[in-house]
Amino acid sequence: VQLQASGGGLVQAGGSLRLSCVDSKRTFSNNAVGWFRQAPGKEREFVAMTNWRGTNTYYADSVKGRFTISRDNVKNTVFLQMNNLNPEDTAVYYCAVSRTSYGGSDVAQYRYWGQGTQVTVSS
Repeated sequence: VQLQASGGGLVQAGGSLRLSCVDSKRTFSNNAVGWFRQAPGKEREFVAMTNWRGTNTYYADSVKGRFTISRDNVKNTVFLQMNNLNPEDTAVYYCAVSRTSYGGSDVAQYRYWGQGTQVTVSS
């Protein structure tokens, strides 16, 4: 598995970004995929996940209703649509492939990690 995250950038509060995570080795279609984020001085935290089929999703309370995770297994890509961003969303965002098909919210449940993409939200 080789993950490449992209789509981060600088946006004003209330704006939107769409992150993408591509598996160039084309091997994550049977695994759950999650997005995590890490702000300076803070621990990495769970944001959202989707099971291997994309039929089940789960979100952190802090992003529920604003973020949407989806996946295209044909294109080996998982997306994170982020709307109504606020400065508290500023962080490096990482995609990760779970050890299982159903995933979870614990960092330890994820085996492979992308390099991260910076999201900065200005007030």
